[in-house]
Amino acid sequence: MDEQSSLLALFTSSFLAATLLPGGSEAVLVGVLLTYPELHWQALILATVGNTLGGMSSYLIGRFLPNEKTFLKKAGGSSRGLEWVRQHGTPILLLSWVPLIGDALCVAAGWLRANWLWAMLFIAVGKFARYWVIAVSIS
Repeated sequence: MDEQSSLLALFTSSFLAATLLPGGSEAVLVGVLLTYPELHWQALILATVGNTLGGMSSYLIGRFLPNEKTFLKKAGGSSRGLEWVRQHGTPILLLSWVPLIGDALCVAAGWLRANWLWAMLFIAVGKFARYWVIAVSIS
């Protein structure tokens, strides 16, 4: 696989991993960084942008959910994410990268009509920090 294809696969896996679909992008990031270490910053930025856009798609899903019962069904039957966003506001989205709860936090932020710019900022910072830790740990 060439550099362009590797970066496209990284972006795609990062986006899909942050949606309500199951998946992980960390292994793809590690593969790209080990194969093409010169793409360090490009890979980090693409993974972050893809994962942030995926998180924002979950946020948008939350915006369109009509009631709490529908929200709970989409969030896996737990109101924990909803309560955390109510209690902590958009800064809790720094944890949007955490498996199992991250998607629920993004959906909850959308459902609660949190400011989308702040939501996107905190999602991006949290996701970048996670990818940066992974990248530093293998270099």
